[in-house]
Amino acid sequence: MSEQPVIIKQIIGKTLKAIRIKQGLSQEDLAQECDVDRSYISMIEVGRNEPSVTKIFDLCKGLKIKPSDFFKMVEGEYEKTLEQG
Repeated sequence: MSEQPVIIKQIIGKTLKAIRIKQGLSQEDLAQECDVDRSYISMIEVGRNEPSVTKIFDLCKGLKIKPSDFFKMVEGEYEKTLEQG
């Protein structure tokens, strides 16, 4: 079975966390912005939860970034991961 879904889930979490920290937001801050529980943000960031596309749009709104920019970052990290093999 392919590892691709696991890798993407981890990259989404890693990217979300990096943006959140860069903006100086706590998990609690982002959770309040997105009307979700802090534990949900945590589960995404550690790669245990995979947000739906709708939820990614909500998270991007909370982070005040375009979803297209978020997906570009995820894609860049994914390509780096593939190159490292």
